[in-house]
Amino acid sequence: MTPTRTRVVEDLHRRAASLVDGFYRSLPPYPRIPQSLVETDFARGTKLNVDLFFEYLRRGTDPSEEDTRELVELAMDRIRDGTPLPEVLDRYRLGSAFIWERLRESATAAEQELLLDASLVLLKYITLVMTRIAGAATQRSHDPRWELLERRRGIADALLTGRDPVEWANDPVIPVTDAFLVAVFRLCGTRGASALRHRVEAIPGVFLRLDAGGWTALIPLQPGDDGAAAITGLTARLPAHRPDQAPPYWIGVGAATSRAEIPAIFAEARVLAELGRCLTRREILCRRTDLQFEYTVAVSDAARPGLASVLTPLDTQPMLAETLEVFVDSGFNQLATARQLNVHRNTVTYRLSRVHELTGLDPHRPADAMTLSAARLARRLESAAFAP
Repeated sequence: MTPTRTRVVEDLHRRAASLVDGFYRSLPPYPRIPQSLVETDFARGTKLNVDLFFEYLRRGTDPSEEDTRELVELAMDRIRDGTPLPEVLDRYRLGSAFIWERLRESATAAEQELLLDASLVLLKYITLVMTRIAGAATQRSHDPRWELLERRRGIADALLTGRDPVEWANDPVIPVTDAFLVAVFRLCGTRGASALRHRVEAIPGVFLRLDAGGWTALIPLQPGDDGAAAITGLTARLPAHRPDQAPPYWIGVGAATSRAEIPAIFAEARVLAELGRCLTRREILCRRTDLQFEYTVAVSDAARPGLASVLTPLDTQPMLAETLEVFVDSGFNQLATARQLNVHRNTVTYRLSRVHELTGLDPHRPADAMTLSAARLARRLESAAFAP
């Protein structure tokens, strides 16, 4: 290439690399994989693709099998997690279109000419990489380990949706018990997600199903275990985290003593895990017995928006809203509220009376206080996009 053309290629390469973050945000999430598990892989894979393509553009030599090995392995990881091959391959179409269009929009005349010439090179590159991924997926599909993984995934789906996995009922390779601890994991960020997943996958007999928010583990219960022993065993496997930090994940748990109970317990555990996430609980484990009030508000889908609107009159009164918040958190103790806010007790009395005037609910009356407390919880869930 001429020095001018080389310089143009280098500029385009640099700009393409800077577009990676924008591309990631433009994509819909994988429906079956938590984003926090793929963010790092995605960034790595996109950078590799950009670098490999521009090297291909400079040299005109096809990337070797070794050059694309990591890209193929990253794609195989997504397929292993349950993403269909067409969906994995479609990311290449979306990615190349996104970056190419952004480059064209800001290109100079010289860059426009180069991009036109390079479009055929891009097509060849994308076809080559997709062909290698498809070939690897075809080979893996005949691997007994992948077949076993698919069967376990099918069993998990059947149990969670209430379908009895009859075809595997007497399979000595994959025994299916009648009772399970259902544990729904909801992740917050990327911290410790991979380590956590590996620890859960190592539980003997566990069935794991990924979804966009985390995953669900079906942990076999031993005879006589009502779930307590399984919960103890699960918590012993969890990675340590600093108590002064919010947990990087929450686990909603419930024990299903028969296969027929699994779908209902699964639905309950999803709500509990989402409550942990939305309320940013300090406790990782979320059990129904510890969250009875919160659970009741959370499952009241029809009533929750109305409850949340009870506090709308306080939207322009942040001081009153804060006072009510502290009053509820202190167990409706006016003196404790005054101490925490560093104000006189009479000031708290006045502010609570204003809350009464604006909302029509008296924080000192037990029934009204419970309504205000439920409204406060409903508003937190609505603002945190509660979605079990």
